[in-house]
Amino acid sequence: MINKISDSLEQAVADIHDGATIMIGGFGNAGMPSALIDALIAQGARDLTIVNNNAGNGDTGLAALLKTRRVRKIICSFPRQTDSHVFDALYRAGEIELELTPQGNLAERIRAAGAGIGGFFSPTGYGTMLAEGKETRLIDGKHYVLESPIHADFALIKALRGDRWGNLVYRKTARNFGPIMAMAAKVTIAQVSEVVELGQLDPENIITPGIFVQRIVQTKEAQQ
Repeated sequence: MINKISDSLEQAVADIHDGATIMIGGFGNAGMPSALIDALIAQGARDLTIVNNNAGNGDTGLAALLKTRRVRKIICSFPRQTDSHVFDALYRAGEIELELTPQGNLAERIRAAGAGIGGFFSPTGYGTMLAEGKETRLIDGKHYVLESPIHADFALIKALRGDRWGNLVYRKTARNFGPIMAMAAKVTIAQVSEVVELGQLDPENIITPGIFVQRIVQTKEAQQ
């Protein structure tokens, strides 16, 4: 019988290894899997590469993970904001590497990995520092930059409901990067507010099919 439900957060993240590349869902706090991040902090893996839209807010969630100094590199589109003081301090001290990627390119690089695409040409970033060292091409009179897919060892995402097969539905914009990250990682771990019986999720409303999810864990964290 297929049953992807983990008994605890600790069990769900137990095999995340040192040096892993981890995608973490969320657009700011919306859809951020805070409970899984806290479990990862407690688990102790280090030398991590994190893929996220931003670089943490305040002192909780992703920012708390960065504060442990166990993240070697972050790939994101929006590292600095009014409350990104944890990332700012680490970056200024040379304690974290940043790969800056425009938001559309970030999403497409993740999606490309899940779709098995070896690379794509994007006009975004041409003629800027972001294109340095990358192949460029003139296509139909317009300049493009070759972008590579981003693969991950693990994806930590947040959904509203899931079943034991791993099928997921999301709450409004909390969906954001979750579906494409689930497709781009070897192991996808989803925290959900509710686990339902098979058949209770309308197949027409399932956003992430269970084939892309290896583990789900129920938490009491409020949905954002």
